[in-house]
Amino acid sequence: MNVYASVREMVLAGLSAMQTAGELPAGLDMSNVEVSPPRDASHGDLASNAAMVLAKAAGQKPRDIADKLAVHLRARPEIARVEVAGPGFLNLTFHPGFWHEIVRAVLAAGLEFGRSDLGANAPTNVEYVSANPTGPMHVGHCRGAVFGDALANLLAFAGYKVTREYYINDAGAQVDVLARSAFLRYREALGEDIGEIPAGLYPGDYLKPVGEALAKAHGKALLAQPETQWLPLVRQAAIDAMLVQIKQDLAALQIRHDVFFSEQSLTRGKDAVKATIDELASRGLIFEGRLEKPKGHDDEEWEDREQTLFKSTLFGDDVDRALMKSDGSYTYFAADIAYHNDKLKRGFTHLINVFGADHVGYITRMKAAVAALSENKVDLDIKVCQLVKLFRNGEPVRMSKRAGTFVTLRDVVDEVGSDPVRFMMLYRKNDAALDFDLAKVLEQSKDNPVFYVQYAHARAHSVFRNVKDVFPSLVEGSTAVFAADLSRLTDAAEIDLIRKLAGFPPMLEGAARVHEPHRLAFYLHDLAATFHSLWTRGNESPQLRFIQADDEGLTAARLALITATRTVLATGLRVLGVHAPDEMR
Repeated sequence: MNVYASVREMVLAGLSAMQTAGELPAGLDMSNVEVSPPRDASHGDLASNAAMVLAKAAGQKPRDIADKLAVHLRARPEIARVEVAGPGFLNLTFHPGFWHEIVRAVLAAGLEFGRSDLGANAPTNVEYVSANPTGPMHVGHCRGAVFGDALANLLAFAGYKVTREYYINDAGAQVDVLARSAFLRYREALGEDIGEIPAGLYPGDYLKPVGEALAKAHGKALLAQPETQWLPLVRQAAIDAMLVQIKQDLAALQIRHDVFFSEQSLTRGKDAVKATIDELASRGLIFEGRLEKPKGHDDEEWEDREQTLFKSTLFGDDVDRALMKSDGSYTYFAADIAYHNDKLKRGFTHLINVFGADHVGYITRMKAAVAALSENKVDLDIKVCQLVKLFRNGEPVRMSKRAGTFVTLRDVVDEVGSDPVRFMMLYRKNDAALDFDLAKVLEQSKDNPVFYVQYAHARAHSVFRNVKDVFPSLVEGSTAVFAADLSRLTDAAEIDLIRKLAGFPPMLEGAARVHEPHRLAFYLHDLAATFHSLWTRGNESPQLRFIQADDEGLTAARLALITATRTVLATGLRVLGVHAPDEMR
């Protein structure tokens, strides 16, 4: 039940009645009519902008439309009060029974409360992580991984048909460096003293098992081969080993992908990059030309030559983009265009890429490529995850022994657990920098958001452990609770909590539309705060406690509210990929 959508239907029904009565002209565009909470809670439960957005097209003053619409809305039995504010805003206050039905809706839907068909099963590709397979994932990858996974969960819950994808950059020069680094560890595994790792190769101990596996499989045979012969074999073995490690690291964060797409596959057999360039050329979007030297580029490295270029400026980019290098090989961008063309040919109508902060400059060219390939029929949204700074008790954490140069994702997860990592990575907007303190995320205090939310869920569960000694029939999930007389919920704090529950479905839809899972983390924290506040009031005023030993009916009604609250907390945490514990230890 989306309460905002339900009330919007009431407003639209009132506007339709006004049209029938000749108070409004027919044929008005109602698409901009909205219902939302008022800025000031004292103004009512919900507000509508209907009169404001229809006034110009109707040729009437907003206040006049609002006054007439108020008459129609006051006739609704659910509405206790309608007030016209300012130039024509409508503020609506509902009878308690209206809010009680929200609790019924949550109890009936259970963990499906808030699920919608917003996405209409549209094929949607969310590509996230896509780290180079050259070593263990670091804490920077962690944020994009969690964001992408939570976004995919959110979109699936909102009715999109989601594919989670990882693009393996396994065709560039960096994987040759990986292969040479692994070969060095192979020599070490055979007993050679390799000394200090040369500059330009990957340090850290994570490649030692790769070298040992190569030594076990090939003995000393590779030593007698020239690099051109052993390099492809070692490269693939190293990539495979790194992907196993990456998948294990992601699994520790409860993250999985449906598709792992290899960049190498684009040019194996049929050349998909050439085919894509030819496709763009057939539309007049490829030409041979010269590009101006980029600002700040070293003159000695700049090569002024005629190149194969994509007319990306026709689609909003600031310059046209090169697709071929001077040695005849493809640029990274050419491969990326072919990869996105493959997504389009697989039938996706929505594409989402999660980028790290170092890829901001790539956004306009990729949007241009998808616009050109899809003839502006498919949207590409690129979400950028800013840097994560890692601390422990306020002191920067800089290096991992295993990786040699950075803190790995697995180091962080092993130290604090998956739940704190996932929640805190989402408890800030993705494009804002994030400070992550390994000590603070384990604190059991209200200042730790993940503990605060999980504790609300555990607290709600604890009420059922306590009530069984007073009212044995009021067990969790019992008919006595689900059929409770909710009219007994009359306290302002109880109604406030129900209002917060009512905001869950529209919040989810709004977050899904704009691809912002952090909204869910914020909502859950607010819901937890509202619940904790009600609990505290019960401590201070015995008549507000959830368990009333002399009133089974009131206790049942409050347990129904607790069940609804616990259900929404559990559902929201599940979408974020965070556990909803019944006890906090």
